[in-house]
Amino acid sequence: SYFNLAGGGDILSHQLTLNADAFTPVSEDLIPTGEVRAVANTAWDFRDGKAIGRDLKTAGGYDHNFVLNDWESSAVSNDWSLRCAARLYDPQSGRVLEIRTDQPGMQFYSGNFLDGSFSGKRGVVYQKYAALCLEPQHFPDSPNHPNFPSTILRPGEVYRHLSVYRFTCAS
Repeated sequence: SYFNLAGGGDILSHQLTLNADAFTPVSEDLIPTGEVRAVANTAWDFRDGKAIGRDLKTAGGYDHNFVLNDWESSAVSNDWSLRCAARLYDPQSGRVLEIRTDQPGMQFYSGNFLDGSFSGKRGVVYQKYAALCLEPQHFPDSPNHPNFPSTILRPGEVYRHLSVYRFTCAS
């Protein structure tokens, strides 16, 4: 799902907070390298919240998996309880999106490749940064990186996860 809490324009002034002390860097073709890197003092640091456009040029756009805090302890204890993963706020409209999940990662995509070739509802054409995606998930390319959480589902096992998207207005 793509989100633009302003209902139009771009998402560069949206304030994003991610509960993630690390992210998984990607190669030139956007495949995770297998490294888990701290976000501190980088363009990928959204821990205290910031406008998406603030460090966008330095990052070259966002299409990265963020390693959500406390996922390892949840996996070890089999306590896949929901925890706050992300908060998105649009100062223009006052709309807020909060995401709670039991997943270990959050893929954040800032609409870098939207180029006007896609039309949505009522024929609206989506330009670069017109919307963003926040996708709770396991880490991309996990089967090829043993240090990533496993995505293997064995016979007889059940795959069940939960993510909650909550929309409110800031007061």
